Amino acid sequence: MLFRRRKPLSLAQRIRAVFWPSKGLLRSVRYIAIRVLRLKATPHAVAAGVAAGVAVSCTPFLGFHFLMAFSLAFILRGNMIAAALGTAFGNPLTFPVIFAVAYRIGIFVLGREPEKVGEANLFILLRHLDFAPLWHPILKPVLVGGLPLGALCGAAFYVLTWQGIRLFKQRGKRHPS
Repeated sequence: MLFRRRKPLSLAQRIRAVFWPSKGLLRSVRYIAIRVLRLKATPHAVAAGVAAGVAVSCTPFLGFHFLMAFSLAFILRGNMIAAALGTAFGNPLTFPVIFAVAYRIGIFVLGREPEKVGEANLFILLRHLDFAPLWHPILKPVLVGGLPLGALCGAAFYVLTWQGIRLFKQRGKRHPS
């Protein structure tokens, strides 16, 4: 084969590569940033798309982030590809932090104390799609707290992306390749 390794990876190395890429996570972040900067759209469209993706990543609707990001980007007249790339903000490394912060904000907004969840077997509840026991103590505060958190993160990423694209395009005009 043309692109086969000389020495195949062991099972442990393949499992490690799933969770931590061999080139590092920073390279993936840099790749996404460069892809966003090179999109052929106005700075507002790209920034609105990224902001839409980042904002919906703060909601607990896992599995629907792409659809929600596309819908929000359409409303904001944002770029759909940028919206898809913006959803990378929510990933297995950031979701615990996002949901913990959203939960704290939700508890504060709802004006109540954190509740203890009773003896509920999460696997049985999810297998039977029974979310009622989790709604009041967990899901409602995360949803309520995720909305202002998403708005704040989306606004911050809009400003950063818009500014970055504007500077990137100015630099490109000064140094034509």
